[in-house]
Amino acid sequence: MPELPEVETTRRGLAPHLEGHKVRAAKVRQRQLRWPIDRGFEKRIAGARILRLERRAKYLLVHTDKGCAIWHLGMSGSLRLVEPDCPPEKHDHVDWTLDSGRVLRYRDPRRFGALLWTDEDPVAHDLLSHLGPEPLSDEFDGDTLFQRSRGRRQSVKTFIMDGRIVVGVGNIYASESLFLAGIRPQTAAGRISRARCQRLADAIKRVLARAIEQGGTTLRDFTGGDGQPGYFAQQLNVYGRTGEPCPKCGGPVREAVLGQRSTFFCGSCQR
Repeated sequence: MPELPEVETTRRGLAPHLEGHKVRAAKVRQRQLRWPIDRGFEKRIAGARILRLERRAKYLLVHTDKGCAIWHLGMSGSLRLVEPDCPPEKHDHVDWTLDSGRVLRYRDPRRFGALLWTDEDPVAHDLLSHLGPEPLSDEFDGDTLFQRSRGRRQSVKTFIMDGRIVVGVGNIYASESLFLAGIRPQTAAGRISRARCQRLADAIKRVLARAIEQGGTTLRDFTGGDGQPGYFAQQLNVYGRTGEPCPKCGGPVREAVLGQRSTFFCGSCQR
């Protein structure tokens, strides 16, 4: 599933090719995504000039002079620029034809993504208004984690994956951040000390920043906005490495299930 680094990589890849351009026309081939695409969407976006691309959590916000398109890539969605004579394939559900002559194409085999439109400030949209701070912003630090975790019995892994606490820390990056911070994922969030919360916040920032720099994590369905895959998966310490040696101590990487998600950790390095 595309997580925050993948969405940010997509934003950075597409922004130079979209910002300042007009959408001449839009074509929706499949409206039944996670939520149906409004039947008036094509008329709303046609003629709109794209002002800027922004990311909020895992949502891509396309601000125009007519309103804002809110895109979520779901489990398998991707956005790519193609030439106008490139024929759509089975899972290519939406096209935006730009005044540059190129086409922004949305592909989503599982159809868990979403494309919504708002005439208001997108930050106030029901999908975004409840979200916590951005992990790479100054609003997020160890004190934030410490204060919000007091009295919490849930595991620290599920705690940092809660978008109301901090956005964009998906399963892969939660496992990697906890490994760097030396914290066992099953530990109750409320038992983590202030100092360890600071280490965890720092680890989250490092892991996400490095993933963004390297183009996101290569998953089965993800490619960046420029069509190139990410490379961060080559440097994962514990995620998906059950039974392999821990890069720190050499002991076996272990796997557990928390919140119905696979979790990977080192039983010796993480306490």
